Amino acid sequence: MSSSASAGTVTDPITTEVVRNGLVTAAEQMKVVLCRAAYSPVIYEMYDFACALFDREVRVLGQGRGMPLFLGTLGPSVTAIVEAVGGEESLRPGDVLFSTYGYEIGSHQQDAAVVLPGFHEGELVGYAAVKAHHLDVGAKAPYCTDTIDIYQEGVIFPGVKLWRKGVRQEDLYRTLVANSRLPQALEGDLNAEVAAAKRGLDELNALIDRHGRAVFDRSVEAMYDHGEALIRSYLADVPDGRYVASCALDDNGLDRELVPFEIAVEIDGSDMVVDFTGAPAQQAGPINCPYPTTLSVARCALMALAGGAEDANEGHFRPLSIRTTPGTLFHPEPPAPIFIFGGAAVVAVDVIHRALADALPGKVPAGSGGDICSFMMWGEDESGELWITGCDHTVGQGAWDASDGGAPLIVIATSGERNIPAEALESRFPFLVEKLELAIDSGGAGERRGGLGIDQHYRALRDFSLTSAFERSRTPPWGLGGGGEGRPNSWGVRDANGVFVPHPKVTGLGISAGSVVEVRTGGGGGFGDPRLREPEKVLADVRDGYVSAKAAIRIYPHVDLSGP
Repeated sequence: MSSSASAGTVTDPITTEVVRNGLVTAAEQMKVVLCRAAYSPVIYEMYDFACALFDREVRVLGQGRGMPLFLGTLGPSVTAIVEAVGGEESLRPGDVLFSTYGYEIGSHQQDAAVVLPGFHEGELVGYAAVKAHHLDVGAKAPYCTDTIDIYQEGVIFPGVKLWRKGVRQEDLYRTLVANSRLPQALEGDLNAEVAAAKRGLDELNALIDRHGRAVFDRSVEAMYDHGEALIRSYLADVPDGRYVASCALDDNGLDRELVPFEIAVEIDGSDMVVDFTGAPAQQAGPINCPYPTTLSVARCALMALAGGAEDANEGHFRPLSIRTTPGTLFHPEPPAPIFIFGGAAVVAVDVIHRALADALPGKVPAGSGGDICSFMMWGEDESGELWITGCDHTVGQGAWDASDGGAPLIVIATSGERNIPAEALESRFPFLVEKLELAIDSGGAGERRGGLGIDQHYRALRDFSLTSAFERSRTPPWGLGGGGEGRPNSWGVRDANGVFVPHPKVTGLGISAGSVVEVRTGGGGGFGDPRLREPEKVLADVRDGYVSAKAAIRIYPHVDLSGP
């Protein structure tokens, strides 16, 4: 779809809105198909995926409400994969393009990307793309925090045609499946990705048929223009300037040294540049964040503030650019390891918001728990069959001028994800979820209190192995405007004798039957002077178990807690 299609022609806004919502619905239909057909709970319960449609110029037409962090990676994935197979002139109906190469898809090899070219009346009109997390694609362990190069992180398929004109390429397919510890899951989830992409192309063609190609193209251009205008209207109210914030990652996965970095945001009129050149050199361990995900970080941060709850399309990102230095944490170069890239990405979204807090007083939330607090666990069931599953955990959200921090949620960058319900875990895997509750006193104090983290305990019913990529255990969520810090993330294992041992990032830790894995996720930072919090809200917090009486007496001395 060429942008020239709209030159000198105006489409009516009602048709544009119908087309826009039709594209979002098409992407949501992709999501529904993927979830219904997928094999793994990581996909159908956690929503660790993204589905999107693109036009011929690889501009976002619509994206399903899955993983926001893929806002910037799916487009570069399509571009790189199409180029790898010979460019758009090599594409034919029925082709299925596939890649696991981390630097091509913008994330670790487990986030395998499927791309289908879409044709209408014989002409290439766009692409359907799906990225979904696969349980195992042959890395050194089912999940890793200690890899030293990309080659340890899973089998690499660098942009191939896995189907040609509708015919599956059996040699490539068998090679892919042979490199997985869970071949049945890999096949099931891959076929679900292909089915989802096909559904997206069917919906795209139906939209074009319904409105006609010319009207459809004009509506798409008007849709992009509206998205751009929305973002520019927000940025125009931000004072021009350069705003800087810093943070640190707990470690690089190989040692225990903090990894500090800073991010700057530059506002010039209605243009925004996010400057990542304050990042350190790319790390020896796998915390490096590839360039497409760094682009996603900036897009997520911008849409969270300025998007007005709209579904994103390419127009929303026209006012935004990023600046990076190759060979650094936010622009690593091969073969640097990237397996746990998401930790840096999630923290960076919070840091961008922290940078803008001074420019937008009261309009930016305090720091969140700042991580997805992920586990990957695996072992053998009673029959000796291997099982693998993953769990993310919710964290407290930062408060802001108008509100206390929200209930525990997955962080902004991965907000389309969900935690796996205890019932689903217990029905398929050898765990007993003994505790899942809001963590008292975990939110930062303030006129507006930070949201609470959670405490969750898993009792092991059989021996298994665990990899943890927990971040933000050494840098508590910050408060704003005088608000207090939230509780940082932490976890550890209590053995059968009751001895508790805390752990940092770890790969393949052996968990013995009878032990309890204890998770304590972070709370959000508070906003404003705690002495200004309304007494009735403090009393309600104590009554509801959000804040202990002991903490309330210390933090809110202006409130009388001696009453009934």
